[in-house]
Amino acid sequence: MKMDENISFYNAAVEHTTEKNDNDIYVLAIESSCDETSAAVVRNGRDVLSNIIASQIDIHTMYGGVVPEIASRKHIECINPVITEALLQADVELDRINAICVTYGPGLVGSLLVGVSAAKAMAYAKNIPLVGVHHIGGHISANYICHPELKPPFICLVVSGGHTNVVEVSDYGRYNIIGRTRDDACGEAFDKVARTIGLTYPGGAKIDKLAKEGNADAIKFPRGHIDGHKYDFSFSGIKSAVLNYVNGCNMKNEPYNKADVAASFQKAVTDVLVGHTIEAAKEYGYKDIAMAGGVACNSALREEMKKACEAAGFNLYYPDPVLCTDNAAMIGAAGYYEYMQGVRHGHDLNAVANLKFGD
Repeated sequence: MKMDENISFYNAAVEHTTEKNDNDIYVLAIESSCDETSAAVVRNGRDVLSNIIASQIDIHTMYGGVVPEIASRKHIECINPVITEALLQADVELDRINAICVTYGPGLVGSLLVGVSAAKAMAYAKNIPLVGVHHIGGHISANYICHPELKPPFICLVVSGGHTNVVEVSDYGRYNIIGRTRDDACGEAFDKVARTIGLTYPGGAKIDKLAKEGNADAIKFPRGHIDGHKYDFSFSGIKSAVLNYVNGCNMKNEPYNKADVAASFQKAVTDVLVGHTIEAAKEYGYKDIAMAGGVACNSALREEMKKACEAAGFNLYYPDPVLCTDNAAMIGAAGYYEYMQGVRHGHDLNAVANLKFGD
């Protein structure tokens, strides 16, 4: 089956070097939690043979954010061609697949249902084991693909559009949340601040780019802290502070430098993310720190975390940028370890929009 010419996609496979053998475990992974339709074939948990992603960014940019109904309809259009292309690019027959791994939460329920339904149909038709995967576990597992030497235990900072957590990864698939956001996720704050200063969706990368032209010390925005919960996050305060600063300038007809706003906001957020993560690693006795999620692409966050880790004598890991955003390869990596530990789901597996994370 040839890929639908009306569906744009790209293959984000990571170069693999291991030779095939009869004992290899192949998983077909599916990710559809938000606005990316993705399928991948992953061998032995870390060897990505294909990673096909059909993006909807151009569509949702017109609306300033993801429209759930549109997202789920596009997933329906894309899911079969994307899965077919993943198998073709990997040069692996469906009959060779040992397990089908699929994101079943958290995320937009309509979007999740498309991927879960496709996975269950194939698992039933071909009598292939089905493994449901937690989306955040997938983000963390993207590090295994890019860093073959990385093994649990370690501390991971998860920063994305919907989640901000400091996580203790005690083993494959075993997570203990040390800190979490109490309101907005970090990526959500980036998008809202971007809109405030006139940047289009998605705003994270645009703020990162604009901030390079600004003075990060020009404006003193607040750093959010939660009394009694030193590793938790709060980004609603800084989001409101940026909005109030911009509105104040507009009301007084005073010009403001957008690059300075972007840089100062980014520095305030980065200070908190880095500070919490480093302190958690020290308290819990870990030398390995990983980052995951879309905001882990942010250049300032990477630079400041690298400096802090070097100063503390820690090892830092983060995925390639294409594996920081939503993709099926990370779901395949996480699903492989679940499969090897005996995790199986029945054909009654359902999408869970607010799926709990951690022990």
